[in-house]
Amino acid sequence: MHIQIYDTTLRDGAQGEGVNFSLEDKVLIARRLDELGFDFVEGGYPLSNPKDAEFFQRIASTPLKHSRLCAFGMTRRRGMKPADDIGMKSLLASQAPVITIVGKTSDFHATEVLGVTLEENLAMIRETVAYLREQGREVIYDAEHFFDGWKANPDYAALTIQAAAEAGASIIVMCDTNGGTLPEEIASITRVAATKVDKPLGIHTHNDCELAVANSLAAVDVGATHVQGTINGFGERCGNADLVSVIANLALKKKDYEILTPAQPASAGRQPPGTLTHLTELSRYVYEIANMHFRVNQPFVGPSAFAHKGGMHVHAVAKVASSYEHIDPALVGNERRVLVSELSGRSNIIALATKLNLQNDKSLMDRVLQQVVDLENRGFQFEAAEASFDLLVRKAAGTHTPHFELVQYHTSVVSRGGTPVTEATVKLIVNDKLCHEVAEGDGPVNALDAALRKALNGLFPSLNEMQLVDYKVRVINSDAATAASVRVVIESRDADTTWGTVGVHENVIEASWQALVDSIEYKLCKDEG
Repeated sequence: MHIQIYDTTLRDGAQGEGVNFSLEDKVLIARRLDELGFDFVEGGYPLSNPKDAEFFQRIASTPLKHSRLCAFGMTRRRGMKPADDIGMKSLLASQAPVITIVGKTSDFHATEVLGVTLEENLAMIRETVAYLREQGREVIYDAEHFFDGWKANPDYAALTIQAAAEAGASIIVMCDTNGGTLPEEIASITRVAATKVDKPLGIHTHNDCELAVANSLAAVDVGATHVQGTINGFGERCGNADLVSVIANLALKKKDYEILTPAQPASAGRQPPGTLTHLTELSRYVYEIANMHFRVNQPFVGPSAFAHKGGMHVHAVAKVASSYEHIDPALVGNERRVLVSELSGRSNIIALATKLNLQNDKSLMDRVLQQVVDLENRGFQFEAAEASFDLLVRKAAGTHTPHFELVQYHTSVVSRGGTPVTEATVKLIVNDKLCHEVAEGDGPVNALDAALRKALNGLFPSLNEMQLVDYKVRVINSDAATAASVRVVIESRDADTTWGTVGVHENVIEASWQALVDSIEYKLCKDEG
């Protein structure tokens, strides 16, 4: 059975705190969802703002290849014919082939929030759906507050979805708008609702009780064939159902469900679009476009989803992956990670040293483990600094030759026209030659980075493609007040990889320098193979 996946990241997801998509962002996400075989992509509410209206015009010029584009709107205003309603006009002007209409299911919301009689609410639903169908559009009906309305007055709730179905809605979507319904309630109400309308049922859940995904699956279990949600669970308050988890669970944990139909054949060297192997890529793509940090412990696709820290766990996973992994991470495009900390055993060290072909040197592994323990006692932490750990192993094995040697560095801040300006000077020995460079930057770390690159770029041009993407500072021993040590973690990336490095010192500039040097050394080692 095919389960339709309806994405509302561009509308409902954009209502989440801190989420703000530009027009170009929306176009890019829509086309990526289309490429991966999503059944429906909701572009927005064209009446709400010029950006959403322009989005539909942009997409219309080069239509989606697989996904059906949806415009979102509300039932006609009270006391008005649909043809005269500005909302209806904007929906039709969007040229979207599918229109999703939200209407009131709850008698309370109809009378107290919307301020209409129960009869008028039914007329608004019926007339809106019928009018849009007469204009040649497919209509999906979203029954707002469906479950709360059903629990309060099931007879009236049934009348609302019957009005939409009889008027020509192709799918009736049950919305847990407040996100407070339990899975068993979702299942029992869905069973009864299915007897009231002769139309496919959909589910739209919110995550206010951390149950949005579970509630979506519960509805599918009892007959819903259409699931709405957002990528990464973006959305107002606690968010919407995370479609990444919904898709992965339906495809990998349930039987006999078809999820996502590819828009086109696979290009050379790539998995077919629409396969689960692109889920991690999709999740992180949307985070990047939204300029938001990954949720590290996000199921299936988070960086920590298959991360192992305890030595016993790592030892077991090395023997049988399923001992501590519920699926093969490659199925969703993710990867196993082994973390190094004071909790690590030799198994962790061996797992990470395997790529350097050093795993059979037990003495080396023991030395590395002891160094890790000692360094972490001083405040170092390698969980987010895998590049620094890589260099630590290379140094312990005697296989690392530094690409440059520091003679000295200096930073200063001066006021220029009332504006603070940071200057950094570095003296390095590179290939037995002294390099002396000066650079300015936005703060001492940025200035040091600029000066260091200035000294090295001529000899190592690949550094031009490397950039620092994140910088974190944490006080370790706060009881020491101004003498406390600080830990600096720097995240860097190039065209292929992202990596982290760490530095610890009482002086934040020195800690930053340590992490910065590790970042550049790792890049150069990586490029050398």
